[in-house]
Amino acid sequence: MDSRRIGITWQLSDNHGWGVFGLNFAYNLIVNGPAAPMIFADQNLTAVPNETIAALTPFFNERVELLARIEANGGHALFDEAVLIHALSDDFRHSEISDKARGHHNVGFVFFENGEINADSVERAKQWDRVLVGSSWNLERCQASGIDGAVFVSQGIDPDHFKPVPRTDAPKERFVIYSGGKLEVRKGQDQVLAAFKRFVQIHPDSLLITSWQNHWPQTIQSLVESPHVNSLPGLDEKGNLRIVDWALAHGIPPNTVVDTGWVPNTWLPKLLSQADVALFPNRGEGGTNLAAMEAMACGVPCIVSANTGHLDLIGEDNCYVLEDQSPGNFSADPGRHWRDSSIDEIVDKLEMAYADAADRTRRGDNGATFMKNISWETQVAKIADSISDFL
Repeated sequence: MDSRRIGITWQLSDNHGWGVFGLNFAYNLIVNGPAAPMIFADQNLTAVPNETIAALTPFFNERVELLARIEANGGHALFDEAVLIHALSDDFRHSEISDKARGHHNVGFVFFENGEINADSVERAKQWDRVLVGSSWNLERCQASGIDGAVFVSQGIDPDHFKPVPRTDAPKERFVIYSGGKLEVRKGQDQVLAAFKRFVQIHPDSLLITSWQNHWPQTIQSLVESPHVNSLPGLDEKGNLRIVDWALAHGIPPNTVVDTGWVPNTWLPKLLSQADVALFPNRGEGGTNLAAMEAMACGVPCIVSANTGHLDLIGEDNCYVLEDQSPGNFSADPGRHWRDSSIDEIVDKLEMAYADAADRTRRGDNGATFMKNISWETQVAKIADSISDFL
């Protein structure tokens, strides 16, 4: 094993954004280098290919030794054989493991959604040898706030799983709209409901498929500030959000909405293959919105809001662009950097997609071509390159 190592301080998972990032980061380091990973957090893997598990298992086993090393050193250890990448929260705070484990260089990685970076956050950012950010918008906000030397590297997609699927020209009974992302006001699902309620009245053959479950229920409370909904979804006996009941309570007709529940990352392509269009009117994205990236990679034409991290996804006719973006007023966005999409424009873009299958195909093909250049292999190599002077 190469003596150079890259430590990963956050959970590896196949059912939430940071986890998918960590999983693909670690696996691509193992397969492609330039340094083997060190894994410090636990894992939550539900449907990961056997070859991936086999590659990762020695490093999961090593984690026991790493934690023992920390414990033997009084709860804090220097791993001088490694560069450690530390996951940072919105205000540049780190997790508990980052207090316990440090490398010979320490790099912060952040996807912040609050564009108002205060002086305390700037000082916290300065403790890291380098800060990596997940979008051009994050980079611009860092530069404007005096955080020097930040580097932008976006997330990626797995082209072995997320790739265009054969589509039939046979008429379909339903026009399927997909919407993915954890339920919260930032992700704009309230806008999806408002637009779909209007659209389905015109096109009753439409079906909304949602993947809106949320590991962090406290963020769901942000929807109380939405102008489009007047309640929050309840929970079923397993603790899952009752998305369909919530949609029906807001005037969505019966049998026009389906919620997928929790879906492992590798199952998403089959789900996306059913969609005629994917809708992402998100108000604010610190990164480049992995759900939208994966839909685009599958050749699904996407309707995308032109704000924050989404701007890195918008190219020449590779999606439908929601251009009408007005400042919102939400407590989680004190600097008013988030943007509200126009419900009228969302409906208009859905109408465009519904009316012109050839145009849908063209935009979907362009989106898939665009995403071929943003694979996890490519992006992990860019991360490694961004810290090559530390390796």
